[in-house]
This record gives sequence, structure tokens and C-alpha cells, in this order.
Amino acid sequence: MIFLPPEKIPRHIAIIMDGNGRWALRQNKFRYFGHSSAIDSVREVIRACTSLGISYLTLYTFSTENWHRPKREVKFLINLLEENLKETQSDLLENNIRFSTIGDISRFPQRTQDIVQKQVELTAQNTGLSLILALSYSGRWDLLQAISKLAHEVKKGRCAPEDIGEDLLSAHLATHPVPDPELLIRTGGDMRISNFLLWQMAYTELYVTPTLWPEFKEKDLLEALSSYASRERRFGKTSEQIRNLP
Repeated sequence: MIFLPPEKIPRHIAIIMDGNGRWALRQNKFRYFGHSSAIDSVREVIRACTSLGISYLTLYTFSTENWHRPKREVKFLINLLEENLKETQSDLLENNIRFSTIGDISRFPQRTQDIVQKQVELTAQNTGLSLILALSYSGRWDLLQAISKLAHEVKKGRCAPEDIGEDLLSAHLATHPVPDPELLIRTGGDMRISNFLLWQMAYTELYVTPTLWPEFKEKDLLEALSSYASRERRFGKTSEQIRNLP
């Protein structure tokens, strides 16, 4: 049994859910089977985060780069997203989960956009876990759209170039006003962040596991949280400075 001190549980966890295709191939099945099987892990992790009192969970669901995959796979992923949004609607409401997305969802079919928007509206008043799906998202896209907004603000005279600092840029990111993630979990073993939350993860703790996403369950989440709880977060300061904080 893993004990997690309440003060060591992160408010915001972000997850790169990698390894669906590799898992399916190991089962001698098509990649699609891996994507379908991954839904069970998503639901188990959401339930676990809810019971642990996690405030925010951001799942890297569909990246900007995923549009470059074979058209049949992209279509399958979109249909899978739509089906599962419909199926989980009652669960989100019953468990007080607030649903939202980040990313350029205008690239999805209008039908998909409507389903997403309906889910957002239905759960808007919920006060429990905030479940955030990154859809057609990339960190570079996020920075570019924030910079573009700021450029328009400067052009209209609403702010001066010298007014632009970290806080102002952060306020124009897609994640605002959600706090930056304290912990990033990446399944599948690859040691990279894959263009995900580039600005927001400046001081995020990273946890990489070789476990493929369809095999990632509550016990794996608890192991990641235990690793996080054992770390000292210094934010550029020394251990002595951290220990002497009031």
C-alpha cells in the first residue's frame, strides 16, 4: 500500500498517453485495437484522480502532429473520441467532473465540435476534478496563438511591448487560468515531451515509465505520485533555502 501525504499530492497532473499502437502490435492486433483498449486506462486514471482529490488532469489526447497520420487512423480516432464523450457524459455529471479542452478544435468536423461544446456546457458548473483534453494541441501552437493575441493587443494600443512579461503571456495561453502542472507522466518509455505544454512545464517534475498506456492503471499512477512525493522541488533555489522557508 502506497501512502501519499496530502500535502505531497500535486494539484495538476498532465499525462502523455503513449504506446497504444505498440501495445496492439504486441498482441498481434491492429493499431486501432490499442486506441480502443486505451479508454479503460483513461477511465481508471480519472476515477483515481477524483478519489485522490486531484484538482486538474490534462490528457494529451490528439496532438497537432497527429493530423499527419494516415487518414483512416485519424478518422478512427475522431470517431472514438465522439463515442466516448457521449458515453461518459453521465459519469462526468455524477462525479462532479468539469470537462474542458485546449487546442485548435476548429480543425475537427463540426459534429465533433458540437459534441465537445455540449460536454463543456453540461459540466461547466461542476466543482470537482477539472478534466482537460488536449485536442489538436501542441506547445508551439499554444505559444504562437498567445503571441498573435498579444501582437493584436499592441497594435490596438491596449498594451505596450515593454508591458509583455511572463504573467501577461501566461494569461494568453490556452491553459489560462489553470495552474501549471506539477507532474508530467509519460507512458511508453520515450524520453521527450513531444511538443506538449512547453511554456507551462518549465518546472514540472517528469515521470517516464516503460509501461504502455493500455496497461497503465491506478497502481501505476500511485507509483508516479509516490516518486513525485519523494522529490524536492527547488525552482532554482538551494536545498538550504527551501528548508528554511517559513
